[in-house]
Amino acid sequence: MKILNLHITKSGFYFTDKDGEKLKFSNSVTRIINRFFSVLTDLQIYFLKLIGAFPSHLVRIFFFRISGIKIGKGSTFHVGAKFYYPKNISVGEGTIIGYGSFIDGRDKVTIGSHTDIASEVMIYNSEHDLKDPKFAAISAPVAIGDYCFVGPRVIIMPGVKIGKGAVVAGGAVVTKDVEDFTIVGGVPAKFIAARQIKNPNYHLGRPRLFQ
Repeated sequence: MKILNLHITKSGFYFTDKDGEKLKFSNSVTRIINRFFSVLTDLQIYFLKLIGAFPSHLVRIFFFRISGIKIGKGSTFHVGAKFYYPKNISVGEGTIIGYGSFIDGRDKVTIGSHTDIASEVMIYNSEHDLKDPKFAAISAPVAIGDYCFVGPRVIIMPGVKIGKGAVVAGGAVVTKDVEDFTIVGGVPAKFIAARQIKNPNYHLGRPRLFQ
């Protein structure tokens, strides 16, 4: 008899992994515990998704901070922000993250101060290893510096570092590091030009109310 990954036989019972391989009892217990915490994490992610739709910056930031996201003074997320593993996400001061953004926290994500991230930007730090026969997941941290601008619908892939003052044009897919004060764009993102400003000290405007 089989119930999900539990196999019941006349001589007892045992668990198998997703590939059908039999697990030792100690491994089975560890996986059961991990699955329990995974369910709790999924519930947290769903709750934050609901909170992300609430039309109040103060309410959203309050619950995002409780969930473990480190958010500096004056920083905010517009409506529709979604996360994985929020405790690994850190945002500096005076940063605005746009509507419908997605931030993957399965590894560390660090976003600097006074950085403008536009709508529907997706930041990933975990992906499948195409060389692994079991298609295992691998992860690498993502860092975005101070005074950056990331255009709408940009996708940032695992392990990428975007330097201070860099600009990523809308729709780009960033697969490699971006140097300080450079402008990149395209799929995959490539160098376009150098940014003229080299010593920024501006502050972003106020976020839109109820958005």
